[in-house]
Amino acid sequence: MVYKPQQFHETSPEVETEFPPAAVLEGSVSDALATAGGIDATRVTVTASGSVVTLAGSVLQEAEVARAEEVARSIPGVTEVRNNLGASVASTAVNDARSL
Repeated sequence: MVYKPQQFHETSPEVETEFPPAAVLEGSVSDALATAGGIDATRVTVTASGSVVTLAGSVLQEAEVARAEEVARSIPGVTEVRNNLGASVASTAVNDARSL
């Protein structure tokens, strides 16, 4: 048997990383949002492009929008946060129900 090194059109194959840096950053921010107090992040999506993180979706109250951005900025490696979160219309109904 003759051993030949792997070649693809006369160049060595490129090995892709299993977890690209953007995916690791997205996971870190998502985990932080899930465990942070003061945020219901069940309807929040996190995407990363380089070191820029985008938050999208909705939260229940306006205060959670600012809190989510604060948590995302605290993650090492995040240089910018694009906050596209909105407060749900149901937040007024939740506040009305709590006052009863």
